[in-house]
Amino acid sequence: MKIFTSLAVPVISLLLAASPAFADNVGCVTTAWKLIGANHKVCVDAFQDPRVRGVTCHVSQARTGGVSGSLGLAQDPSQFSLACRQTGPIVLPAQLPKTEIVFSEDTSILFKETRVVRMWDEANRTLVYLAISRKLIEGAPANSLSTVPVMPWGGKP
Repeated sequence: MKIFTSLAVPVISLLLAASPAFADNVGCVTTAWKLIGANHKVCVDAFQDPRVRGVTCHVSQARTGGVSGSLGLAQDPSQFSLACRQTGPIVLPAQLPKTEIVFSEDTSILFKETRVVRMWDEANRTLVYLAISRKLIEGAPANSLSTVPVMPWGGKP
């Protein structure tokens, strides 16, 4: 039992450090009024890249309303947009993976999610953020792209 306890803390800490970012809700706009249940809407969330300080992304996603949407049973459409910007000095970690998931959110009760993946384009010193829709069986071609060149901020290299 003592071995399990001594291993549990580092393992849990590692998993939390490697997990995608949590988003803050910026707001929602109704796109279609529903007589029963929640309205259809588009919601905007903001999140900071969990490993690269100085980058903030905003993702907008369509949310299905109605009775099934109110109960959390609806499958949201694969409609989203992504914008990432430098919002402070960018600090690149020593070991930045070439590709890493930085945000993930379920868009249905079963097996569908919106995922944002960061890629490092070393030749152009640019962070590339790609939003995709994923299903367990098959993905969707819907995607959105945003790039952030790594540049000095406020006179700092």
